[in-house]
Amino acid sequence: MEYLILILSLAGIVFGANFLVAGAVSVARKFKVSDFVIGAAIVGVGTSMPELTISIISALEGHTDMAIGNVVGSNIFNTFLILGVCSLFAPIVFTKTNIRRDIPMCIFATLALLAVTLLNQDITRFEGLLLLVGYVAMIYLTVRADRRAMAQSEAPQEDEQPKKRMPMWRIPIWIILGLGGLIWGGNLFVTSATNVAHALGVSEAVIAITLVAGGTSLPELASSLVSIIKGSPSLALGNVLGSNIANILLILGACSTVKPLTMGGVTMFDIYVAVAATGVVMLSALVIGRDKLTRVEGLLFVGCYAAYVYTLI
Repeated sequence: MEYLILILSLAGIVFGANFLVAGAVSVARKFKVSDFVIGAAIVGVGTSMPELTISIISALEGHTDMAIGNVVGSNIFNTFLILGVCSLFAPIVFTKTNIRRDIPMCIFATLALLAVTLLNQDITRFEGLLLLVGYVAMIYLTVRADRRAMAQSEAPQEDEQPKKRMPMWRIPIWIILGLGGLIWGGNLFVTSATNVAHALGVSEAVIAITLVAGGTSLPELASSLVSIIKGSPSLALGNVLGSNIANILLILGACSTVKPLTMGGVTMFDIYVAVAATGVVMLSALVIGRDKLTRVEGLLFVGCYAAYVYTLI
C-alpha cells in the first residue's frame, strides 16, 4: 500500500508540475516578464510551499532542527540533484544577468544562513525578521530590474513568438491547480516515504536530510524537468535559484519569527555543503562550463549529491 501511495503522490506531482509550468509561462507571455523571473518569483516560491508547510509545523511542534534541516537539505537537493538531472536532458545556459545578479543573490542568501547559524547555532526572531526583509527586497529588485531590461531591449523576445496563448481567466486556475497538485503530492510522498524508511530501518537523521528534504523538493524537480522538456531552461534555473532563496529568507525567516529555531541534529558541515553547492554553480557559470551547465557537469553534480548522502549513512 505504501508503494502504491508513492506512485499516486508522484502522479500528483507530475500533474501539478504540468499545470503550474503552463500557467507560469502564460504569465510571462501576458505581462512581458522573463521566464527566469517567473521561475524565481512564482514557480520557485510555489514549489517551496511543501518546505514552508513542513517547516512551520515542525517549528510549532518543537522540532526546530527539522525545520532547519529540511531547508538545508532541500537546497542541497535543488542545487546538486535538480540542476544536475536537468542538465542531463539539456545544457542550462547562464545569462549575464544570472552571473552578475541572480546567482550572487542566491550566494548572499546562503551566506546569510551561514552567518546566523555560525554565530550561536540558532536563528532568533530578530534574525528571522531580517531574513524576511531581505527576501522582499530581493524579489522587488529582481522584478524591477527585469522589467526595465525587457522594456529597453529592442530585440525580439521569446515572449513575442507567435503562439496560441492561454485565456487570461484560465491562468490563475492552472497555477492554483498546479500548486495544489505539487503540495498534495509532495506531502503525501514525504509521509509514505518516511513510513517505508522506518520499515527498512533507516535512521531519523537520514530521513530528515534526505527523504523529507528530497520529498519536499520533488515539486521543484518535477516543474524544472517539465520546463526543460518544454524548452524553457531559464524557467528551470529560476525555479531552483528562486526556491533556494525562498527556502532560506522566506521559510526560515517566517519559521524563526513564529518560534526561534535551534540547529539540534543539523551540523555546520551540512551548512557548509549548502554554501559550497551554490559556490559551485557560480564556478560552473564563470569557469568550467563557459556560461552553461553541461551534461558532464550535471553528472558531477549528481555525484556530489550522492557523496553527500553517503556521508550521512
